[in-house]
Amino acid sequence: MYVWTDYNHAPRMTGMRAPELPAQPIWRKEPVKNKSANVSKPKRCKLIIEKDVQIPLRDGTILYADVFRPNFREKVPVILNTGPYQKDKLWQPPADLEEKANPYMNWETVNPEWWCPRGYACVRVDVRGAGRSPGKSDPSSYQEGLDAYDAIEWIAKRDWCSGNVGMLGISYHASSQWRAANLQPPSLKAIMPWEGRADQYRDQAYHGGIFALGFIGNWWLTHTAHHLLGKPRSYNPDAFHNDMMWQFMRNDLDSEYWRLSSARWDQIKVPVYSVGNWGGFSMHLRGNTEGFMNAASKHKKLRIHTGTHFHPFHAEEGRMDQLRWFDHWLKGRDTGIMDEPPVKLEIRTGGSKKPYAFRTENEWPLKRTKWTKLYLKADRKKPGGPDDVEGTLAKSAPRVSSKLSYTPSGVTSAGVAGGSSLATTHGNIGRTGISFVTPPMTEDTEITGPLVLNLWVSSTSEDMDIFATIRNIGPDGKDVCEVGQHGQPIPCVTKGWLRASHRKLDPKKSLPYRPYHAHDERQWLKRNEIVECRVEVWPTSMVFKKGHQLRVDIQPRDGQGSAPYTHYHADYNAGAVNSVYSGGATSSYLMVPVIPLRKKR
Repeated sequence: MYVWTDYNHAPRMTGMRAPELPAQPIWRKEPVKNKSANVSKPKRCKLIIEKDVQIPLRDGTILYADVFRPNFREKVPVILNTGPYQKDKLWQPPADLEEKANPYMNWETVNPEWWCPRGYACVRVDVRGAGRSPGKSDPSSYQEGLDAYDAIEWIAKRDWCSGNVGMLGISYHASSQWRAANLQPPSLKAIMPWEGRADQYRDQAYHGGIFALGFIGNWWLTHTAHHLLGKPRSYNPDAFHNDMMWQFMRNDLDSEYWRLSSARWDQIKVPVYSVGNWGGFSMHLRGNTEGFMNAASKHKKLRIHTGTHFHPFHAEEGRMDQLRWFDHWLKGRDTGIMDEPPVKLEIRTGGSKKPYAFRTENEWPLKRTKWTKLYLKADRKKPGGPDDVEGTLAKSAPRVSSKLSYTPSGVTSAGVAGGSSLATTHGNIGRTGISFVTPPMTEDTEITGPLVLNLWVSSTSEDMDIFATIRNIGPDGKDVCEVGQHGQPIPCVTKGWLRASHRKLDPKKSLPYRPYHAHDERQWLKRNEIVECRVEVWPTSMVFKKGHQLRVDIQPRDGQGSAPYTHYHADYNAGAVNSVYSGGATSSYLMVPVIPLRKKR
C-alpha cells in the first residue's frame, strides 16, 4: 500500500476517505548554533505500508509484522518494536499530545508519520501468541529475546534496509530491548529503552520480596485475555495457554527463571540511552538507573523526566533526543549528542503540572551529593488525628533507644483483612503504621538520587512487611502532588518496600546508597527479635521548597499514591504487633541525597 505523505498536511490514503487531522507542526529551520541542529530533516515521500509481513524464526515459527517505510532511493535504517499489544490496534491519543492523532498510531511505539519522512523505516512485530503471530504466549521471556534476535537479523537483510537496526519504545517495548541486547545481535546498533524495567524480579514482580499483584494481575487479564475471549481465539487458539501467573507466584524467590528474562549487564554492549520517569517508582525507574550504571556498553546516556507515561515520549523535545541519538548511531550523523554530558535530569521543584527545567550532569549518582542521615526520633505515641505523626526526622540520633508499635492489619465487615489486596480500599486509605517528618525547610533543599531507609524492627509474627512512602508536605499541611504516569495527581515523591524475611543483602552488589537484596532465601523472624532492615527506596528528584517538610510513612501495606501498583499483603500477620526502633544501638534513619545549591552569580 502506498500513501502519499506531505509533512505539512494530513495523509491522503488511496481508496479511503482521509481522516480529518490537524496539520503537524513544521520543524522550524533555525541558525546552526550547535551540532544538535544537524538532524535528519523531514522530506516529502510516499509511505510504503506492508501489512502482515512474515518473519521466519530459527525454530520454524512465523512472526507477523507491519512495515512502514519511505520510498527513498537510498536504503534506510530501522526503528523496531516487538511487543504483545497487537500491531494492528489503533491508539487514539489524548487531545493534548504534541503528536497529533493519525491512522498509524500504536500504543507505546513510534509514529511512522513522523519518522519515515526523516529517513527511517518503522517495523512493529507481534511477539509469539500476540496479535497476528501464532504460538503460545510467553510474555517477557528468554524466548522473546531469541525471537527478537532473529527478527533483527532478518530485517537488516531486506533490500530497502541499510543494515542498521535500533530499538525504541515505552514500557514492554523498552524491556524487550534489554532482552534483545543480552544476545548481541550484530545488526542491533543502538537501543533507547524508554521507561523500561530491567530486572523482572526486583523491578516488576516482587518489590522488596512483596508480590506486586495489583499491576501484574491487571496486566495479565487486560493484555492477554483478549486472546482467550476475543477474535484472536479464532486464528490462534493456543495463545493463552500460558501459566504466567502461576510461574510468577511459584517463583517467589529470585532464580534462573527471572534471570533468563532480565537484563544481563555484562552482556549488554550496544550503545544505550536509558530513559526513566521520576513518576515510575513502581515499575520502570529502577531498571533505567541500574542500566546506566551497570551495562557494559562503552557509550551510555541517562535521561530522567517527569509527566505521564506517554506525553514526554511524543513531545517535540523528547523526539529530538530520540532523533539525535539514532541519527548518530544508525546514520553516522554528528548531532553532538555524544559531546554532551551523559546525564540529563528534569529537576522537580514541586507541584507543577507543566514540564520542569532539565539539567545535565556528568554521572549518576551525582558526585557532589551530600549523603545525609535523618534519624527517626519518637516524639509522641498516640497522634491525635490521621494526619498527625509519631515523630520527627533529625540530623542526630537520640541517645536513648525507644520503639513505636502498630498492628499490621485488621478485618473488615466483609471478613477481608484490611491490609489485603482484596480490600476495596487498599492503596487509597490513610496510613496504618507510623510517620516521621522533618522540621520546615529553612531553605530550598534539593534531593536527587537513590535513598535508603535503615530500620531496626521486630514483630510478634514470623515476618513483617515494610512499605515506605516519601511525601512532600506544604506549609498548609497538605501533600504537594506530582503528575502520575496515568495523568493522575500523585501525593508522594517516591517509595520503597521490603519483606523482613528478604532482608539478606548481596554484599558484592550492594552500595552504601543502594542496598541490593539477594532474595535467595527467607530469614524468618523470631518473636520480638530485633533485626536490621535496609530498605531500597527508589531514586527521585525533588526540591523541597523553604517551609516544606519531608515526611516518611512506614506502613504494613500500600499507602498514599500506590494505586494501581498495589501488592499482596501478609494477611497472616493479622493480630500481630510490629515495632520500629529509634535511638541508641537501634538508631533507625532515612539517608537522603542532598544536592548543594549552586550559588547564583
